[in-house]
Amino acid sequence: MPDAAVNNDLLLPPNDIVCPNCSTLIAGKFCQGCSQPAHLHVPSAYEFLHEFIAHYVALEGKLWKSVALLLFRPGRLTRDYIEGKRVRYVEPLRLYLSFSIIFFAIFKFGGLNFNNFVSDAPPAEQAQANVQKPGTPLDAKSAVLIPKAQPGTLEEGRAELQKRRKHDSLIELDEGDDTKMVLKAASIHPALGKKVEHFNSLPRDAQGDALKRAFFSYAPYAIFLLMPVFAALLKLLYLGSGRRYGEHLLFALHANAFAFLMLSLVVILPDGIPLLGPLLMLWLTFYLPTAMRKVYGGGRFVTGLRWIVLMSMHLLCAILAMVGAAALAVVA
Repeated sequence: MPDAAVNNDLLLPPNDIVCPNCSTLIAGKFCQGCSQPAHLHVPSAYEFLHEFIAHYVALEGKLWKSVALLLFRPGRLTRDYIEGKRVRYVEPLRLYLSFSIIFFAIFKFGGLNFNNFVSDAPPAEQAQANVQKPGTPLDAKSAVLIPKAQPGTLEEGRAELQKRRKHDSLIELDEGDDTKMVLKAASIHPALGKKVEHFNSLPRDAQGDALKRAFFSYAPYAIFLLMPVFAALLKLLYLGSGRRYGEHLLFALHANAFAFLMLSLVVILPDGIPLLGPLLMLWLTFYLPTAMRKVYGGGRFVTGLRWIVLMSMHLLCAILAMVGAAALAVVA
């Protein structure tokens, strides 16, 4: 005998319908107590997908309203939220998390390279590439000056290039600095000194991989933890304005959500469009003071001074956070 069709609908009694969630009597299609629908059924795969997109990725109509204000009306989204116009827009924390996740995903899969202190070519190939061809001008950083009386060999030129490779690095360490770092770390704790010594003994590629893992593991958390610091700086800069700390935190979430969105666009947009990248960076630079005037008021000169102090202190905090992430790569 064939099995009977399974009915996934949850049948509620026709009289005195009670909400299974909060036990409130239902008088319509939705519960008055918890807003749960009166007609329940096991959701389909499409409904699961729609719920995920609508509630977590926030790809609804209000997302486009939020993004439009965020991009082209600095400070308007924060003002509307403070004034109680909230249902039409995406929640500030969800907006920030969405754009920050997108940015770090693009940044990670875009091939960030921490080994770009020198050319990716092996030392031998780099030395051959630096050999001067007839009629080719010498490059000031890569040229190896050998006395005319002692022409030297190709191997000596390679050794000299390897010795001078640090001149193109962002951080240039003198001879003995590695030892000083180990001794300084060992003075804090012997185990820390051993970890620093082990990190310094790794090949350059391994060091770069460790820094890359630390960056993508800890940088998002570090930047997120900087949000309260950003709001505290705003609180100090606008001390006496009567605004609560929560309002400053709201402004910080919207401002940093915009920054993540703009940086994501800068990364993914093609280079063939002239002046687009510089224009986006220019808008990113002047967006924050414009939004500060919209939300907090004040003259251009005073707002500009506050913006300079705010960005200087925030940049310092961000550098300290990145240094902490790099330190975790050393001791991990």
